[in-house]
Amino acid sequence: MSMAQQASIMHAELIVGMEIHIELATRTKMFARAGNPAHEDFADAQPNTLIDPLVLALPGALPVMNRQAVDLAMLVGLALRCSIATHSRWDRKSYTYPDLPKGYQISQYPLPLCFDGSVDVVPEDERGVWDLERGTRRIGIERAHLEEDAGKLLHEAPGGGRIDFSIVDLNRAGTPLLEVVTRPDFRSADEAVGFARQLRMMCRYLGVSECVMQRGQIRFEPNINMRLTLEDGRIVSSPIVEVKNLNSFRAVRGAIEHEAIEQPRRWLADGREHGQGTKSTRGWDDARGVTVPQREKEDAHDYRYFPDPDLVPVEVDREWQLRVAARLCEAPSERFTRFVRSFELTPKESLALIEERQTCEYFERAVDDAVEAGLDRVRAARGVANLVLQVGARLANDRSVRLDQLGVATSQVAEIVKMRTQGEISAAAANTLFEQCAATDARLASVREAANTQGLLIVRDDAAMARWIEEVLVEQAAAVDQIRAGKTQAVGRLIGEVMKRSSGQADASEVRAAIFKRLGVDA
Repeated sequence: MSMAQQASIMHAELIVGMEIHIELATRTKMFARAGNPAHEDFADAQPNTLIDPLVLALPGALPVMNRQAVDLAMLVGLALRCSIATHSRWDRKSYTYPDLPKGYQISQYPLPLCFDGSVDVVPEDERGVWDLERGTRRIGIERAHLEEDAGKLLHEAPGGGRIDFSIVDLNRAGTPLLEVVTRPDFRSADEAVGFARQLRMMCRYLGVSECVMQRGQIRFEPNINMRLTLEDGRIVSSPIVEVKNLNSFRAVRGAIEHEAIEQPRRWLADGREHGQGTKSTRGWDDARGVTVPQREKEDAHDYRYFPDPDLVPVEVDREWQLRVAARLCEAPSERFTRFVRSFELTPKESLALIEERQTCEYFERAVDDAVEAGLDRVRAARGVANLVLQVGARLANDRSVRLDQLGVATSQVAEIVKMRTQGEISAAAANTLFEQCAATDARLASVREAANTQGLLIVRDDAAMARWIEEVLVEQAAAVDQIRAGKTQAVGRLIGEVMKRSSGQADASEVRAAIFKRLGVDA
């Protein structure tokens, strides 16, 4: 029996670092003139059509650095609060694989472009909602460096069909790739997934990449091990496991949570500890919900890094850095925090609003317009959020467009929200007016005029309401009995009947209050 088998684990602490690969959406590749599949113009290119002599490693073909890729990488680095190296260089990372014709990958190993950054992460729960109540964790960024992507091995024929061999698609080979490497600062899957979503959102905000996960435009590789406190007081660390090429937040969470359970078991079984030569890579089997072995992890010296003789170093002066920094915007996590704390929106509402930068900016313009129309900012924000996340989001989804592309002016949203907040129209009428503003065949010249013309303005006639309520109470005696028995949800039927009699011009909340008062029941 091994020493590990005789030991008892008293406490296990999860330790996770992340490597994230982001395909940059430049029009051409990192060092070649061929089209970049991460750019929208080439996203659906046929296999092996985005190639040129450099991608194919033909004799005499020389690389030329894509300056825009450096701009985009620097932009992400600045957003991650990284220092920018005034001098970085290109190295050859040598390995042999069918999807790498040159036999080496051009990368930045000893001298990365971006280094020593940090980001404040909001943990994400299993529902996919950020949880500010748990606070934030500051995650260190070790480095963010540029390299070129490799091609892809396909294991089925184009269009489907089984084959008993692999085929190579070199379209992706040479795509500009930004690798972000964090320090091992995550202590839960919630934190790691929260960071993954925030980084993806940040890259989309900055226009660096669309980060379509199904296309592999952003790929996550968590490095996971456990710090184990034993019964005798010793502390040991399990070997690091790197889980490769995860392309969904669910997979990131699943891989980390699986390893958190399995690594203490493995240590008890074999006693292997973290150290030289013990790091391994595993894949994720989504169907089974487990990680599966791939290979032992190479050390850096196995790749035989050396400076690329065909490329000059990257020299970044202050003017270049300031020009890139001018493109920075408020980070999604900062905007989320502001919406929750200043606008008093729920975390779920805030997360839905910040998902797309254009949607978020549209929302804020509508809030500004509502404030200018006389509402206080909190009531304006809540009213706009309620309207656009209900009817607006549904219409945008039906038309496969963003919210800001529906054609509804922010001033119209503000006018609807003001009328609803001041009790001039019902929630249903507000939704109707928004839908009419979004209609493609005709645009409303005046929201208020439309509400008046269509009889959507609330009419307050106390005598008429009292008469309608009495009629409904007589007709709906069964519902009245249910309410008096404590089943207050039955009031919905009564409200609906009163609203019919008012042709929709009564205020539903006032009708509800009046019914409860008439029945002597607490609302």
